[in-house]
Amino acid sequence: MHWQTSRFRIDLSRPRVMGILNTTPDSFSDGGRHQAVADALRRGEEMLRQGADILDIGGESTRPGSPAVPLDEELARVLPVVKAAVGWGVPVSVDTYKPAVMRAVLDLGADIVNDIWALRQPGAVEAVAGHAQCGVCLMHMHGDPQTMQTAPMHGDPVEPVRAFLASRAAELRGRGVEASRIVLDCGIGFGKTVEQNFALLARQNELAADSGHAWLAGWSRKSSLGAVTGLPVEERMAPSVAAALLSVERGARIVRVHDVTETVAALQVWNAARPPVQEPMGRPAA
Repeated sequence: MHWQTSRFRIDLSRPRVMGILNTTPDSFSDGGRHQAVADALRRGEEMLRQGADILDIGGESTRPGSPAVPLDEELARVLPVVKAAVGWGVPVSVDTYKPAVMRAVLDLGADIVNDIWALRQPGAVEAVAGHAQCGVCLMHMHGDPQTMQTAPMHGDPVEPVRAFLASRAAELRGRGVEASRIVLDCGIGFGKTVEQNFALLARQNELAADSGHAWLAGWSRKSSLGAVTGLPVEERMAPSVAAALLSVERGARIVRVHDVTETVAALQVWNAARPPVQEPMGRPAA
């Protein structure tokens, strides 16, 4: 399996680490730390040294209750960082739901659009489908960032999430987007209760296998980890790495994380313990 993007055919035979690079003042975990362009670029270079395979640049916080950011402000935050990052020789993803931002970053050479709205904003499908081969990540979200945790989903989340992602992927494929360009994300924490988030993790292997697409998991420092451990956001590295490993065990091919060094090291141990691939036996001679 691979992920076809604007400039790279990303081999997913081993799990890939996507490093989170927020250029926002208000993200739930690292808001304000990398808001200045120079700070963001230093952090991006640091994550690459730590072993990140993909950089995911975001200019608008999507934490529960976060206000929308005007288009001009998001562009001002994101474009200088993307312009520099595309020269580093690694896949560059941009976390945005605005079609104008998608078009602008793809014109600069970005490789992936990572959209929490799964291209449901007017013009978003066209922005991706009209590009020659950019990658895209479609995420499930119940509601919107302003209301999603005040009115989360009801009941078992697995079937609604499965149906939603299948529908969004089918629409893109119907617009001529190859399946290898599409990755899916069940949207941990986006309009779901703690119990629902862990139910999705428990059955992720089933979801990933049935989808026909590569799967991305984003558990890093999420509030559900705090709910089960009692740890504040700045102390959730260990549970975040544990959730990343469980996600990979259950079919995820990309994990989106803040703690790159620790996640990369944990995956190296996981990979070393995998059973060797058995070559298929040939037919016996006649």
